Amino acid sequence: MAETNETITRIQLQGKEYILIGTAHVSKHSAEQVKDVIEAERPDSVCIELDKQRYESLVKGNKWKETDIFKVIKEKKASLMLVNLAISSFQKRIAKQFGIQAGQEMVQGIESAKTTGANLVLADRNIQITFARIWHSIGFWGKVKLLSQMIASIFNTESISEEELEKMKSQDAINAILHEFTATFPKLKVPLIDERDQYLAQKIKEAPGEKVVAVVGAAHVPGIKREIHKEHDLAHLSQIPPKPTWPKIVAWSIPLLILAAIAYTFFTNPEAGYQQTVSWVLWNGSLSAIGSALALGHPLAILTAFVAAPITSLNPLLAAGWFAGIAQAFVQRPSVADFEKLSEDVFSVKGFWHNKVTRILLVVVLANLGSSLGTFVGGADVVRLFIDNLS
Repeated sequence: MAETNETITRIQLQGKEYILIGTAHVSKHSAEQVKDVIEAERPDSVCIELDKQRYESLVKGNKWKETDIFKVIKEKKASLMLVNLAISSFQKRIAKQFGIQAGQEMVQGIESAKTTGANLVLADRNIQITFARIWHSIGFWGKVKLLSQMIASIFNTESISEEELEKMKSQDAINAILHEFTATFPKLKVPLIDERDQYLAQKIKEAPGEKVVAVVGAAHVPGIKREIHKEHDLAHLSQIPPKPTWPKIVAWSIPLLILAAIAYTFFTNPEAGYQQTVSWVLWNGSLSAIGSALALGHPLAILTAFVAAPITSLNPLLAAGWFAGIAQAFVQRPSVADFEKLSEDVFSVKGFWHNKVTRILLVVVLANLGSSLGTFVGGADVVRLFIDNLS
């Protein structure tokens, strides 16, 4: 049985009471409401919509200082980190507008749990698993579209009234937002919303005690209300899906076909083979270098992208952006001050492009995108010259 009253939902299930507080992550009223509800209800457990990584980031404001930018590049996490920063930028910009701290309702949930002696339960799925499952589901062009929209969100300086923010917490408004969200990125709703609804619901249901308060984003409340009556396998929801075989086959087939076409053309017509090679190098190198330049990369990073792209495009295990990013980090390695300013710099386009940390990430991502585009364009030109030579 569920009883809903604006932003608070009460559920009676198997002798336990669950109180869901639907919050806006940058709302001053949400933080105040969390404090009032927990102090009034005195629950046995308080569940918050955080995983261990985000919890530590929230309670340890200097965690960015510990980031090893070279490790981020080598582990292929530059794109994920950039997306995470873009989302953080949007939340923090709105929070700054209202003079509050982003995620203050979660901080309040942590503090109120300590004050009342309740068990604190980190109820959300690991953010890296969520991003990995999103990344797995949207394909190459989906990744390009998602990254471009995330980066474009940094340019959006439109203000939002607190009344509009509070309206977002009503179920009708949330459903409308989710409908618009899934219309733009339909495949993202499953790993970003639906699966996390299931994960949150199961963690909340398993929280110790007979009375549980859960502090969650308002968008998750309808799903949790539905999913809490079912059993969910947390281990299954925490798996990173294996990559399908066919992309690997395609990834290796294209370079082999390009090399075969150039080799055959060289054998039959050296001049045409030379033209193919020049076209491949110029399209790959130039577009990757342009991507690095758009990120305001150091000349060495731009040169590295130009040199690396024609080679890395022939090896799916390598990427031009990694080499360009490492060159950028080597020449302009971020200092502790850059990591300290990161939370402020992500507020603006200028800060995002000039902070040494985010600039390295942009060099990696944009150089890789340029190289990928160069592979398609350069490869098409190689095939054209191959066919012309057969004529």
